[in-house]
Amino acid sequence: MGPVSSGTPPLLAIGASAGGPQALASILSHFPSAFPAITVVIQHVAAEFSDSLINWLGTRTVLPVRQAVQGTRPERGTIYVAGTDEHLIVTPEFRFVYTPEPWGIPFRPSVDVFFQSLVARRPAHPGLRKCTPTGDIAVLLSGMGQDGARGLLSLRRRGWYTIAQDEATSAVYGMPRAARALGAACAVLPVDDIGPVILSVLNRTVG
Repeated sequence: MGPVSSGTPPLLAIGASAGGPQALASILSHFPSAFPAITVVIQHVAAEFSDSLINWLGTRTVLPVRQAVQGTRPERGTIYVAGTDEHLIVTPEFRFVYTPEPWGIPFRPSVDVFFQSLVARRPAHPGLRKCTPTGDIAVLLSGMGQDGARGLLSLRRRGWYTIAQDEATSAVYGMPRAARALGAACAVLPVDDIGPVILSVLNRTVG
């Protein structure tokens, strides 16, 4: 993917682990049927449970929730969930690809691997400190460990608007804590505020 243009739908990338499904349900419930972005969810979950997660999330939002399928191009207004034990990435041609590499990451699918695959979507951005919304949004939710924190920082450095869930509403305050420690988050928010903030950012940048 090249830099975002007027013809490219904005992308919402969400990473989560322990406590993530409930947080995701809260966020996705705020989205209207005319939601203008592509949404991709990387939730640490074994492949055999991914269909159950997708079906359950589908009861919590008016938007279609589907598994990210190898080789397909994501579409605006749809929520895609990584659905295998391999890592999900987006190619420069804007297609989903599953890959077993890197092997040494214990969390599969990895939020960091997915976030890093998005770095080329935008050129390096000088406005890191300002966090001016520019269209794409990345969110890191409740979870153990540090997966996603470095990827979130890389996206913030590329001009993405980045959000980390706060400690009070996180079931496990590991991943978002690591992101906050790195300065990766433009905003640290209670989970009930994340959905409305996403809509506000998109309303300012899409149109």
